[in-house]
Amino acid sequence: MRIVSLGMQITLDGFVAGPEGELDWAMERLDDELFAHQEVLMQGSDTMLLGRVNYLDQAAYWPTATEPLAKILNAQQKIVFSTTLKSVDWENSRLAKASPAKEIAALRSTKGTAISVAGGSRFAQSLFREHLIDEVRLYVHPIALGHGIPLFAEQIKLELIGTRRFANGTLLNSYRDPLSAASKAGATTPAD
Repeated sequence: MRIVSLGMQITLDGFVAGPEGELDWAMERLDDELFAHQEVLMQGSDTMLLGRVNYLDQAAYWPTATEPLAKILNAQQKIVFSTTLKSVDWENSRLAKASPAKEIAALRSTKGTAISVAGGSRFAQSLFREHLIDEVRLYVHPIALGHGIPLFAEQIKLELIGTRRFANGTLLNSYRDPLSAASKAGATTPAD
């Protein structure tokens, strides 16, 4: 069974962005070690799920970017969940035709590698509600914002499966959702 994995940069106090969507706190800490780690993880995925806002942000940047990660992201199949977009034009992208639960169930039944969730807190929250994310990888930066956009909007119980410390002080905590389809089927998610 294919694993659905969410990776997010997050603050100590649980925010993925400042109140107005600011990401400067994360961008100033993304160093070569973190980029290299994320590149390896993304090579293990061939499909990406995105909400509208995240799709628009990424589609505006990655098609012409020159970083090594650009080649990986541009080649991946991208499924965009939106009720307002009429079309998508980033290479290998398509609008979802069904609900996230139905799209993910269909993807799980096909051959392929991991399915990554590119983020957007509201999109991630909707997937958490239905236990559609098997693995959660949180890059916890040693900074607290005090207020901002939270990743979690309601209670969810996760099990820690691994942790790693990066030289810049960022911790990667990997969790699994014991109520997700992959967990119930006995599929394993690798710790980092």
